[in-house]
Amino acid sequence: MRIGNASGFYGDRFDALREMLTGGELHVLTGDYLAELTMLILGRDRLKDPARGYAKTYLRQLEEGLGLAAERGVKLVANAGGLNPAGLAEAVRELAERVGVPVRVAHVEGDDLLGARAWPRGVLTANAYLGGAGIAACLRAGADVVVTGRVTDAALVTGPAVARFGWAPDDHDRLAGAVVVGHVLECGPQATGGNYSFFGELFGEAFGRNGLRRPGFPLAELHADGSAVITKHPGTGGAVTIGTVTEQLLYETAGPRYLGPDVTARLDTVRLTQEGPDRVRVDGVRGEPPPATLKVGLTRLGGWRNEVGFVLTGLDIDAKARLVKSQLEAALDASKRRPAEVRWTLARTDRADAPVQEEASALLRLVVRDEDQDAVGRAVSGAAVELALASYPGFHVTAPPGKGEPYGVFEAAYTDAAGVPHVAVLPDGGRVDVRAVPPPVRADGACAGVGAAPVSPVPVSAPTPDAQLPPPIPRGPRRRAPLGLVAGARSGDKGGSANVGVWVRTDLAWRWLAHELTVERILELLPEARELSVTRHVLPNLRALNFVVDGLLGEGVAYRARFDPQAKAVGEWLRSRHLDIPEVLL
Repeated sequence: MRIGNASGFYGDRFDALREMLTGGELHVLTGDYLAELTMLILGRDRLKDPARGYAKTYLRQLEEGLGLAAERGVKLVANAGGLNPAGLAEAVRELAERVGVPVRVAHVEGDDLLGARAWPRGVLTANAYLGGAGIAACLRAGADVVVTGRVTDAALVTGPAVARFGWAPDDHDRLAGAVVVGHVLECGPQATGGNYSFFGELFGEAFGRNGLRRPGFPLAELHADGSAVITKHPGTGGAVTIGTVTEQLLYETAGPRYLGPDVTARLDTVRLTQEGPDRVRVDGVRGEPPPATLKVGLTRLGGWRNEVGFVLTGLDIDAKARLVKSQLEAALDASKRRPAEVRWTLARTDRADAPVQEEASALLRLVVRDEDQDAVGRAVSGAAVELALASYPGFHVTAPPGKGEPYGVFEAAYTDAAGVPHVAVLPDGGRVDVRAVPPPVRADGACAGVGAAPVSPVPVSAPTPDAQLPPPIPRGPRRRAPLGLVAGARSGDKGGSANVGVWVRTDLAWRWLAHELTVERILELLPEARELSVTRHVLPNLRALNFVVDGLLGEGVAYRARFDPQAKAVGEWLRSRHLDIPEVLL
């Protein structure tokens, strides 16, 4: 089955759906539109209009894409339904009638638990992460287009795979292979060279020549045994290498056990082989039963936030920062209500004797939060503006202070999987709760899914034992140098936590990295994490370490706890840090 992806987030390249449909052979084209922040955005849309709550971009893409898919016999599967999959399905039907393309449309629902439970005050959305069974049921019933709400990103691949190959619920290894494929495809061009650590080596100086200016979207040739080849359409930009696939595998993961509603995939069993140009084989993936619980993503409006960026230029940066901080703090103390949270950060981006003014400047950032908009609005912005002629020399700000804006909070809860409806609404309007469908009977007569080993009801993320470590390399000459000369990295967000995956390309480098990059060393290299809990996971097959930093992002991306709120560049920060590296590796 050739399955591709045309969207990694709500707002991704609009033309990608057409490019994937016209660029080569496909059986299924998926689109991932949902993320923690997206659910909050859609939740606010739904507050304004109950008929909204889905990704409207997908409809605009289908104005042309629906006919292209029908002509080529490509099934379309996307989670663009967000909080209103039924509404999007109906809108797709109306579009199909308007453009004259007869298609059978189905959708999956049951993930929306907002009205079904007693959630904490202020929760705006509450959605369980469903697996691929509902998608499979829709496709088996003849659907051409399937839209879902909150399913796991990998479910967009496991669902079509189950429908195509007839896998049973206890075909754990095959399902795990599809989950790994889904994870590689879900972020689009990140698997084809986008955001790649060694982009200079991969594409050389002439980025345009090899297409990094516009990397193609990935696809997978998925086989019935769960193995696959990651590739892309001929002639599209970017590249598919072991490195690009490794980095995507490390993105937004934690330990070796990648938990999901379909299966628990063992990331420490993944084997990658460069089969040819732009072709990476993925096999060897082992699977285990899924947990008995489903993750539920909760979003809510946390309060109001305001920010002021003071630009400090030239000499005496620290003294200038102390002056304006003391002035603002005094004004906040004298206000009717001091904001509940006041945070200052000073970024020393300045350098001495700079030939450009911006290079001579540092940025002092004030962030305030409170439940009351008035406490973070005029009281803060007014106080900042009034200092314009009465503070440090060269006073100016990056932008006029505003009235404050709402900020969001994300948190994860867990609920018994058996208690969450998982409903496939078929093209003919029939409704099937896939929880109630008996497991298929395999050819050997065994009832699939029966006799599975008991699983922990609560997902856990424990550190990986160091028994898997290779022997250290012999002691020899070392040189102080950036970690990034040897290692690649990819980082991202999971709620309030961040992950930083670090990998190397040779066995010798792996022998050094596995012993050098301990939790203690990470805390030295990333001082922002010193007061936080950090867990290290070992992935020997990938020559990789994955570090999970709990609490680095506060209460999630919408909380905007730091200037890189999704931890996208933490890996690059780590690669820029200097340590003693064996000369044999440099």
